Amino acid sequence: MLGNKHIAVVIPAYQAARTIASVLRTLPAFVDIVVVVDDGSSDGTMQAALAAGDSRVICLRHQKNRGVGGAMVTGLAHALTTQADVIVKMDADGQMDPKALPDLVRLITEGGFDYAKGNRFYDLSALRKMPLARRMGNAALGFLTKAASGYWNVYDPQNGYVAIRRDVLERLDLDSLDPSYFFENSMLVQLNIIDARVGDVPLPARYGNERSSMRLAKVMLVFPWKLLLAGLWRLRLKYFGMYFSPIALLLSTGVPLVVGGGTYGAYEWIKNALAHVPTPAGTVMLAALPTLLGTQLLLNALLLEIAQMPPGPGIRRIAGARSSGRASAQPSTSDQESKH
Repeated sequence: MLGNKHIAVVIPAYQAARTIASVLRTLPAFVDIVVVVDDGSSDGTMQAALAAGDSRVICLRHQKNRGVGGAMVTGLAHALTTQADVIVKMDADGQMDPKALPDLVRLITEGGFDYAKGNRFYDLSALRKMPLARRMGNAALGFLTKAASGYWNVYDPQNGYVAIRRDVLERLDLDSLDPSYFFENSMLVQLNIIDARVGDVPLPARYGNERSSMRLAKVMLVFPWKLLLAGLWRLRLKYFGMYFSPIALLLSTGVPLVVGGGTYGAYEWIKNALAHVPTPAGTVMLAALPTLLGTQLLLNALLLEIAQMPPGPGIRRIAGARSSGRASAQPSTSDQESKH
């Protein structure tokens, strides 16, 4: 336990027999339950996890690989059957530092947030250690994720080192979460719909010799499309379905103006270019005015959504708690479930 809260860690593991034992050995003593989900591995990942000899470990196994999101849904669903108050997601490759786990948990238990994410971009020296391709990909996808999820205050939305409060997790539709590496992004979209407070914790990533099964080129092709669909789904459900807000009015007016003005302007420009005649000034203005007005309405919708983001107390209080030694880690005294 940390303070008086039961802590569970969920670890999705695929072909992680070489690293899973070392990850389990470094978990803090205050962690009460560790749910390892072997996602159809063929290298003995589950056996390696059990061989670590940690009584807190519960091993679940998928016969076929379902993806990291599918493994997380299985692990989260099982964590909800325990006494866990806060559930943390860690990877099995050793790139997430267990020493940072208390800060993630305290952002929820002491900071008043519903969901905590690691932020690798806080420390510039640590950021330089990140591979350049991964840094650029994260920057591009991070911007798109902010737009799709509505969390413009989250600086590293692609970070998979996360923690969530139990009652917030119970409000999410786990079955609709994406089963692939898009899992964290789809969770952020759902969290925004229920107005959950999301905060960042500075957590420098560790990069060793591990090879990720996620290919950057494939991600850059697939993720933008998924983010577009997820963002449209969020806007429709949150602003048009749950209640009709001023943002819905701005969007329903601004989008037709931009699309109509832009389409009309493009049509007239192409038609006149093919005829080798200049486009009349009146036609230009007729296309430009609705486009500019619609753009202004969409910018107002964006500013209004940013202003409506759920407030949070920030991370300074948590950093102070860490330096003063409050809420020290204690070994769990609760009964552990039997290994599966």
